[in-house]
Amino acid sequence: MEQVYCEKLEMFPTSLDDILQRIDQIDPVKYGSTRNFIDGAVSYLSPYISRGVISTQYVLESLLKRGYNPTQIEKLIQELAWRDYWQQIWIEKDINSDIKSPQKDVINYEIPDAIVTGNTGIKAIDHSISLFYETGYLHNHLRMYIASIACNVARSHWKHPAQWMYYHLLDADWASNALSWQWVAGSNSHKKYYANQDNINKYCHTNQKDTFLDIEYNSFSDMAVPTNLQEISKVSLKTQLPNSDAITIQKVLPTLIYNFYNLDPTWHQNKEVNRILLLEPSHFDKYPVSKKSIEFMLSLADNIPNIQVYVGEFSDLLVEFDIETIRYKEHPLNRHYEGCEESRDWMFSLNGYFPSFFSFWKKAKKELKY
Repeated sequence: MEQVYCEKLEMFPTSLDDILQRIDQIDPVKYGSTRNFIDGAVSYLSPYISRGVISTQYVLESLLKRGYNPTQIEKLIQELAWRDYWQQIWIEKDINSDIKSPQKDVINYEIPDAIVTGNTGIKAIDHSISLFYETGYLHNHLRMYIASIACNVARSHWKHPAQWMYYHLLDADWASNALSWQWVAGSNSHKKYYANQDNINKYCHTNQKDTFLDIEYNSFSDMAVPTNLQEISKVSLKTQLPNSDAITIQKVLPTLIYNFYNLDPTWHQNKEVNRILLLEPSHFDKYPVSKKSIEFMLSLADNIPNIQVYVGEFSDLLVEFDIETIRYKEHPLNRHYEGCEESRDWMFSLNGYFPSFFSFWKKAKKELKY
């Protein structure tokens, strides 16, 4: 199983044809029944959705065009909807601090060294962290397991461990990442999420015993921090940005601004425009990502003809090139942009803050034709 799983994870092609082919290969019915298992029929589309190459709306429409009824594939539609739901919260709320209530029982604001080095003693976790550094990918269940160990067993505040994970993820989406960590830690939910060894064994196909997680769920509340999670530190997270291209701007043409969250190759695809991939150092200082993540982003940008890379602040770009007409896609991190803001491709017409996914989904599903 591990060999097959590893081979799958090594394959994150960046050409648009390969990405679209991956969408066509999704088995949405099997996804619903197996997604929680480490070798389940997951889509491996999250890096492309996070970078804005494809949208949740596009994936949904592709599945419906294949003849699936929403009832058959509701679980996959829900998981796509979660991504839009997290983004809607980011638009409305400050997600960099505890969103609903303070995280309880916090004793440090760092991260256990055992998680960073993959030496927790939980075989499935340690193996997944090793693969994570190689591939930039983690199965969703493993993300939850790691977050639970960091926040609810080692009692670290969620913020820095979430930054560590975001840094290495090819599908780095701060809304999905931060709010999922807060959900696990109980600062964005009514209780903390725990997973014991039996749960991990079930979904990771292991049979490990006698670990610090080999306990009943009612024992977690009285559990002392295990010895091998007591060494903690602040991980240095720095982004290595590329050099700017020699930018050429035709002032008579509109300028489209792409960024880390928008690499849509179909955006005004047949129009004559300037196309600039803006990489702002201030953005990556606040939300640092790994060299692997930057390289993946740049490779995805190759799907956009004549795109030029500008490393600098938005205000610097305006001053340096005296750009007159600018267009960009909406995103919480683009609020300082100037010009014409265009809507993203949402799955549903909903907007605004919903206190729970259930309240969001209850309204969203009415827009599906069952």
